[in-house]
This record gives sequence, C-alpha cells and structure tokens, in this order.
Amino acid sequence: MATMTIVCMTMEEEKRHVELLSPPLPMLVVTKPGQLPVEFLEPSAAQKLVIGFDCEGVDLCRHGALCIMQIAFPDAVYLVDAIEGGKELIEACKPALESEYVTKVIHDCKRDSEALYFQFGIKLHNVMDTQIAYSLLEEQEGKKRGYDEYISFVSLLADPRYCGMAYPEKEEVRTLLRQDPNFWTHRPLSEMMIRAATDDVRFLLSIHEKMMEKLSKVSLWRLSVRSELYCRCFCINDNKYADWPPLPTVPDEIEPDVYVPEVDILSVLDVPPGKMGRVIGRKGSSIMEVKASCNVEIHIGGAKGPPDRVFIIGPVQEVRKAEAILRGRMLEF
Repeated sequence: MATMTIVCMTMEEEKRHVELLSPPLPMLVVTKPGQLPVEFLEPSAAQKLVIGFDCEGVDLCRHGALCIMQIAFPDAVYLVDAIEGGKELIEACKPALESEYVTKVIHDCKRDSEALYFQFGIKLHNVMDTQIAYSLLEEQEGKKRGYDEYISFVSLLADPRYCGMAYPEKEEVRTLLRQDPNFWTHRPLSEMMIRAATDDVRFLLSIHEKMMEKLSKVSLWRLSVRSELYCRCFCINDNKYADWPPLPTVPDEIEPDVYVPEVDILSVLDVPPGKMGRVIGRKGSSIMEVKASCNVEIHIGGAKGPPDRVFIIGPVQEVRKAEAILRGRMLEF
C-alpha cells in the first residue's frame, strides 16, 4: 500500500508556495508606444507607480546594443522591443524612466543606466535597487558583508525571506549567450527568450514590498541615495553630473535621536595609462585591501569600459581615504 507523506508549512511558507505556483502574469511584446499604459507614458503625481524593470542586450553598456526593456506592473509584464520599435519607442519611455513619480525596482542598475544614458540620453531616476537594499537589510541585522560580496539576482530569488525560488534557467540563458552573443537580437522572440525576460522582472514587485516592510527610515534614505549613485556610476560626463537630479536629502521624519550616517558620494578617479593593473592588484588584491580598510564600494569599468577610471561609492571621509591610497598605488614603481 502506498504511503502518504504529509508536509506541514507555516502560513508564510504556504503563502510563498502559492505565489510560486500561481500562473505567470500576462505578457505583451511592445513595438509601439501606444501599447504601453497611459499612466506610464504620462507620469503624474496623481498616479504614482512602482514597476519592476530590467534590460537585455548585446554586451549591455554604453557601446553595446539594448534589445529589450522589461517592465513589470502588478497585473502584466511588458517586453519593450527596442529592435522592432526602434529609438522612438524607447524615447517614449523616457519621461517615466526619469520621473520621480515612477519608482523603478531593479537589481543592480549600473549597466542598464549606462546603456540608457549613452544610447538614448535617458537619466535613470528614482530607482530602488534590490542589490543595495539587500546589503542594507543585512547591515540592519548586524551582519557584515564581505567587501567583494554583491548578491546576484539568482541568489536573491533563492532567499526564502524574499522569494524562495530556484532559477536554473538563468544559467541556461547565460550558456546560450556564451554560445551566441547576439542571442537577444533574434526575432521573432522565442519562447525561451520571452520566459527568461519575463522571469527577470515578474517577482521584483513582491520582493520590493517585502524589503520595504523591513527597511528602517535611515536605511530607506541610504537606499535612495546609493541607488541614485548606482544610476550615474558609469555615466561619467564632462559636467560632473550637474544635469542629473539632486541626491535625496535626509528626510525630516527621522527622529532627532536616531543615528544618521555620513552621506554617501560617488568619486570618479582617473587612472593614467598603464597604471590600472597596479590599482587593481594581483587577482584584485589591491582593490580588496582598499575596500576592507575604507568601507567603500569600488567599481571598475573593465572590458565594457570606461577602462581608465575607478568609481568609488561610500561615506565622504572613507571615499577620500580610498582615493589617497589608490593615488599612492599609481605612484609606486
């Protein structure tokens, strides 16, 4: 006689189980601006929006090709086809992507922002970056993050506190991209392309809701500042971001007796020709040492560029200390 195994779940686990088994949101491939919701195309204070957002492309950065923008609403996912719709379609999204009335929930927005800025002149604004939020929540709980640890989207999805879902297809898509770097340019979109693009955004609003419930007022302010810095990290220009929106100030509702850390800044360090290897160190050892001693994030443009600059994010005094150390490394023989 067959035996029956009874699995007992907590209410939270049961709720998450139902969410994961629920059918995917309706999906629409967008090739014309009129296919997008009016409230997105014409953002206003009267109807604030929160959307999940991601981009796919070929070597996505300032020089690569943006192929698809994924936009998740609570009731549907829109795949904005930059190849079929062209520049006109992406530019129709510019007001929303730059609007303070539309919150864009993204996991690690740096390269997406870079592609939008250099290819379409879009200054991504009002972003809630889940990679940053995760780090701040870990910090709230007293956990110390390793200086080279930035949670991947796959790992975030797997965390039972936020989603609890395995995402093996992500590695499958990475394999396909290694075999065919132009994977996202093929049309019509295959079932695999549609599913992968949709899955990259359809859980973001749920994750956003759970994170926002946990973040303190101070962490929310730090999240808003650092997300803005991530948006402009690789978008270096000659006017030192003067045409970008101002960074969020400390909100008035934070109680006077609550400790507010020093505000984060972004510093761009120019590296002379031939000195980047000395800045990075063997297998990144120099960068790791600076991160450990200065409590800053350091980002390198790498193969995607810009190749001659180092981007440092952190509290003002810690950033200045990191700058001094790195400049010293450049002078070493």
